[in-house]
Amino acid sequence: MRLPLPPQSRVVKKVLPRSLLGRSLLIMSIPLVLVLAVALQIFYGSHLNLVSRRLTFAVAGEIGGVADGFVHFRDPADRAWIMRQAQSNLELPMRFLPGERLPAVQDTSAADDELAGALRMRLGGPFSIDSDADEQNVLIRVQLPDGVLDVLAPRKRLYTSSPFLFLVWVGGMALVLFGIAAMFMRIQVRAIRRLAAAAEAFGMGRDHGPIKPEGAAEVRQAATAYNRMQERIRRFLQQRTEMLAGVSHDLRTPLTRLRLALAMLPATEATRQDVAEMSADVEEMEQLIGSYLAFARGEGTEQARPTDLAAVLEDVAARARRAGAEVTLAAPTGLVLPLRAEALRRALTNLVDNARRHARRVALAAARLGERGVQVTIDDDGPGIPAAEREDMFKPFAHGPAGGTGLGLTIARDIVRAHGGEIVLEDSPLGGLRARVRLPV
Repeated sequence: MRLPLPPQSRVVKKVLPRSLLGRSLLIMSIPLVLVLAVALQIFYGSHLNLVSRRLTFAVAGEIGGVADGFVHFRDPADRAWIMRQAQSNLELPMRFLPGERLPAVQDTSAADDELAGALRMRLGGPFSIDSDADEQNVLIRVQLPDGVLDVLAPRKRLYTSSPFLFLVWVGGMALVLFGIAAMFMRIQVRAIRRLAAAAEAFGMGRDHGPIKPEGAAEVRQAATAYNRMQERIRRFLQQRTEMLAGVSHDLRTPLTRLRLALAMLPATEATRQDVAEMSADVEEMEQLIGSYLAFARGEGTEQARPTDLAAVLEDVAARARRAGAEVTLAAPTGLVLPLRAEALRRALTNLVDNARRHARRVALAAARLGERGVQVTIDDDGPGIPAAEREDMFKPFAHGPAGGTGLGLTIARDIVRAHGGEIVLEDSPLGGLRARVRLPV
């Protein structure tokens, strides 16, 4: 007994892609995303912090050096020279405001914690940081003994611009790698799809010959094994057909001699009845042999070709009318399908013969089932078959109420299934039995 899946497994099954390509890409993308996440974490957690810390400490050191110069050199000329040197060599524009004092409470934003810490270690005195003063610069104000020193520190010297470039580089490389992987996976999956399509076509009697091995080594090995299997099956069918042809000839030869011997017997009142009964037995044996050989042969040597199904149905209906049956046909034109015409004609003939042996009226109809295929129905007004016994009628040598060889429905189902279709028995609108045949396009 198959146990039901837990709710978690059902959810995962619904979320996962159904195709091999989708699942393969998912398998490749998950490790790729994890690697990128680890790389970003390492970059932001260690490298970026280290670079930012070094930048802020460098700027804080330069501002501290300028502040020390202002403390030790009080001459305005010396301080002017220090400001010129800071502007030209350090790229730190500044001005000195004598006599000013900074507020007692200073506000530094969380984004400037690194810079505030570095300035605190280097200056040791009051200072303030204004990140909103300028889009290109950060205003740093340092309290000196005789005034306030304003320094415009360029943002490019405080904050690295590499995170954005790193993200663009990582994202671009990830997309390129994913695209290359998807392209190669499509090639591999395409080879598997071709193998599956060839196997399906061969199973439906559409022999397109061997396929070209391509793709990965395992897929090539599977394609080569399929070609060998196809050749072995083809050789086996040919050998079996030749053997059955010989068996048919060997069995029909003595029956023909018996028929000739019975025809040459003198016709008297005493032997006429016996001769007629023996001739009927010989004819029945020939029909049995023909049915058995047809079932064993399975029409396996005929190749599927585009066939007008309406023409096949018209031929089947005409044969049934010649046999004395009342048959109606309703089939649209243009029902062209890849069929083994002789095999399908035999299957439909068996179904119609079964119907006319049980009923007075038989109705043949065909209709298209959208893009999926075509449906053929054979209805009769006979006694029908109980629903519990219908499936057993498809078993070999299963006899219905009217007798027969017991192979008609078996041969019909074998042929229809070889086309990739199916036969089911249902209640007929005419009151008897309906045989519904579904054929793929």
